[in-house]
Amino acid sequence: MKAQEKRQFHAEYGQVLMMSAWGMAMVVASFLFLYMGYHLDKWLNTPPTFMLGLFFLALVTSIGRLYKEAWRRKNEV
Repeated sequence: MKAQEKRQFHAEYGQVLMMSAWGMAMVVASFLFLYMGYHLDKWLNTPPTFMLGLFFLALVTSIGRLYKEAWRRKNEV
Protein backbone atom coordinates (compact mmCIF):
# COMPACT_ATOMS: atom_id res chain seq x y z
CA MET A 1 0.00 0.00 0.00
CA LYS A 2 1.24 3.44 -0.86
CA ALA A 3 1.51 6.13 1.79
CA GLN A 4 -1.34 8.15 0.29
CA GLU A 5 -3.64 5.10 0.24
CA LYS A 6 -2.80 4.41 3.89
CA ARG A 7 -3.69 7.98 4.89
CA GLN A 8 -7.02 7.77 3.07
CA PHE A 9 -7.69 4.38 4.68
CA HIS A 10 -7.03 5.83 8.15
CA ALA A 11 -9.11 8.95 7.42
CA GLU A 12 -12.11 6.82 6.49
CA TYR A 13 -11.86 4.81 9.70
CA GLY A 14 -11.38 8.02 11.66
CA GLN A 15 -14.77 9.22 10.46
CA VAL A 16 -16.38 5.92 11.45
CA LEU A 17 -14.77 6.20 14.88
CA MET A 18 -16.04 9.78 15.25
CA MET A 19 -19.61 8.73 14.43
CA SER A 20 -19.51 5.85 16.92
CA ALA A 21 -18.16 8.20 19.60
CA TRP A 22 -21.05 10.61 18.96
CA GLY A 23 -23.50 7.72 19.17
CA MET A 24 -22.07 6.66 22.51
CA ALA A 25 -22.21 10.25 23.77
CA MET A 26 -25.92 10.45 22.83
CA VAL A 27 -26.67 7.20 24.67
CA VAL A 28 -24.79 8.26 27.81
CA ALA A 29 -26.34 11.74 27.84
CA SER A 30 -29.83 10.31 27.32
CA PHE A 31 -29.54 7.82 30.16
CA LEU A 32 -27.93 10.36 32.48
CA PHE A 33 -30.68 12.91 31.86
CA LEU A 34 -33.37 10.23 32.20
CA TYR A 35 -31.90 9.22 35.55
CA MET A 36 -31.71 12.82 36.78
CA GLY A 37 -35.25 13.53 35.57
CA TYR A 38 -36.58 10.40 37.26
CA HIS A 39 -35.16 11.47 40.61
CA LEU A 40 -36.39 15.05 40.18
CA ASP A 41 -39.87 13.75 39.40
CA LYS A 42 -39.78 11.47 42.41
CA TRP A 43 -38.64 14.31 44.66
CA LEU A 44 -41.19 16.83 43.32
CA ASN A 45 -43.96 14.24 42.71
CA THR A 46 -44.37 15.26 39.07
CA PRO A 47 -43.83 12.11 36.99
CA PRO A 48 -42.92 12.00 34.04
CA THR A 49 -42.50 15.73 33.39
CA PHE A 50 -38.80 16.25 34.15
CA MET A 51 -37.80 12.77 33.01
CA LEU A 52 -39.20 13.25 29.50
CA GLY A 53 -38.18 16.91 29.31
CA LEU A 54 -34.56 16.24 30.19
CA PHE A 55 -34.47 13.19 27.91
CA PHE A 56 -35.60 15.22 24.90
CA LEU A 57 -33.23 18.03 25.88
CA ALA A 58 -30.33 15.56 25.83
CA LEU A 59 -31.38 14.19 22.43
CA VAL A 60 -31.83 17.59 20.82
CA THR A 61 -28.56 18.89 22.22
CA SER A 62 -26.60 15.81 21.16
CA ILE A 63 -28.04 15.76 17.65
CA GLY A 64 -27.42 19.49 17.30
CA ARG A 65 -23.79 19.11 18.32
CA LEU A 66 -23.37 16.17 15.94
CA TYR A 67 -24.85 18.23 13.10
CA LYS A 68 -22.52 21.15 13.83
CA GLU A 69 -19.50 18.85 13.91
CA ALA A 70 -20.49 17.17 10.62
CA TRP A 71 -21.08 20.56 8.99
CA ARG A 72 -17.68 21.82 10.18
CA ARG A 73 -15.90 18.71 8.85
CA LYS A 74 -17.75 18.95 5.54
CA ASN A 75 -16.54 22.52 5.07
CA GLU A 76 -12.92 21.55 5.86
CA VAL A 77 -12.76 19.26 2.83
